[in-house]
Amino acid sequence: MVFMDVDKYIAKQKSPQKEICRKLRKLILKVTKKEEFRMGVPWYGKYYIVALKDHVNLGVCIKGLPKNQLAMLEGKGKTMGHVKFFSVKGIDEEKIVRLLKSVK
Repeated sequence: MVFMDVDKYIAKQKSPQKEICRKLRKLILKVTKKEEFRMGVPWYGKYYIVALKDHVNLGVCIKGLPKNQLAMLEGKGKTMGHVKFFSVKGIDEEKIVRLLKSVK
């Protein structure tokens, strides 16, 4: 049932957010199999994706991240930071997987 909620969330997004969400989800599921729908968006343990008006944020827990990984993130949250994506082409798969693995 959780996957259905996430599938519905992604399916209702407009382009390019829909495609960005699908790509990020695929990358996240390479690192973790934990997926839930919480606070209105897909959550993956210490990560989340949220489609916004003109981009998609990939949120990650900042606890224990090395400085080079923290430098990739925006936001001033005490526990979470995010990376913004405006297109699928803007997703550097290797860099994102490395970031996700650093959080874990």
